[in-house]
Amino acid sequence: MKNIHCKVFGHDFIVTRNVTYHVKEYTCKNCKKELTTSGNGTLISLTPKFKEINDVLERIHYRKCSVKVKKQPVNPNLLFFSH
Repeated sequence: MKNIHCKVFGHDFIVTRNVTYHVKEYTCKNCKKELTTSGNGTLISLTPKFKEINDVLERIHYRKCSVKVKKQPVNPNLLFFSH
């Protein structure tokens, strides 16, 4: 009976996980169908293979972002202005 609402009105997807800035995982509120963003930007079913790919992508993305922050030393001689 959960799928009747989705068949009549369409799925109501919410973002359940941000893997990277452009790759996300979605779940339907009603029928719990899971989707993810593919390599070309379309939504595809979240299979175990894509779940594993998203895990690796998230790990790489997290490491890359944390390294960028660490590599930017703050120069004490610079003036900082705020608006």
